[in-house]
Amino acid sequence: MGEARAGDDALVAAALAGDEPAFGELVGRHRRELQVHCYRMLGSFEESEDLVQETFLRAWRGRGTFQGRSTYRAWLYRIATNACLDFLDRHPRHPRPREPGQVQDPYAVSPPAEIRWLQPYPDRLLEPVASGDTEPDATVVGRETIELAFLAALQHLPPGQRAALILRDVLGWPAKETAELLETSVDSVKSALKRARSTLRRHLPERRLEWSPSAAPTARERELLRRFMDAHEQADTAALAELLSEDVRMTMPPRPFWFSGREAFEAFAAHAFGPDSPLYRAEWRNVPTRANRQPAVAGYVRLPGDSAYRPQVLNVLRIEGGRIVEITVFEPRLFPAFGLPSTLP
Repeated sequence: MGEARAGDDALVAAALAGDEPAFGELVGRHRRELQVHCYRMLGSFEESEDLVQETFLRAWRGRGTFQGRSTYRAWLYRIATNACLDFLDRHPRHPRPREPGQVQDPYAVSPPAEIRWLQPYPDRLLEPVASGDTEPDATVVGRETIELAFLAALQHLPPGQRAALILRDVLGWPAKETAELLETSVDSVKSALKRARSTLRRHLPERRLEWSPSAAPTARERELLRRFMDAHEQADTAALAELLSEDVRMTMPPRPFWFSGREAFEAFAAHAFGPDSPLYRAEWRNVPTRANRQPAVAGYVRLPGDSAYRPQVLNVLRIEGGRIVEITVFEPRLFPAFGLPSTLP
């Protein structure tokens, strides 16, 4: 342990002296966890990639400001948080009220807010973070703090409250260190955290506390996913509906569409697969994957006359009690980040 610490100190010293390879090795150790941090702050996978790069640029340019009063890792978190806060200050955005859909059911009191910038995070990029056991904060990537419902709820918080909640409740930072990072007082952090927790509770699903934090899919979940893929490939709307809860909800960021209830979903699916759709008579193939510690399905479509299956959609599922209770539908632009092929033969 002492030798490892000495090696780390030497690496930090070399990086601070302007050794670019040493700096690259040092920041590379923290790239994944810092990107997850930026992702929680921003809700966008693509923007989190940009902001972690911005973090490293700022760290390199400001390397002489590191005084050693905290760990190098904590110093990088300070830079990343401020980079995200600066970005949100330049590009303010807020969840927008959504127009009610034409089809409602008794469970749908009001439509969910529209968060057009929300994107999924590939589970395969979470594994390097979760595998570390020497940095406890880096392992906090369980389902309950990375799932889409949690990310969407975070976007309702003002940026300062969001940062305070992530640092305190997700990463477990002490109030004093959080206050120092945010350049405010401990009392201000406590006040911001209280307001943030109250807002978060209002925007999280009611049954969230009943969810299992385990990231490992169960046999029941795998079977449900297989049935979903089979029904989707066969364009069998009735079979798809059997897998859904009565109050299932479907959203499609960045598009404003949303559907609530099994009947609304069936009507949408019948149109999507029907003769009035540009996908009518198309052939589908699905590839299972995972996003945000949730099961997901990458859908590829081959149109009549085409020679290959091409990316069409990424469906991220939330499952409770053996039923699909939420489907978040994303465009296929992030397929490369999931390691998914550009086409299927």
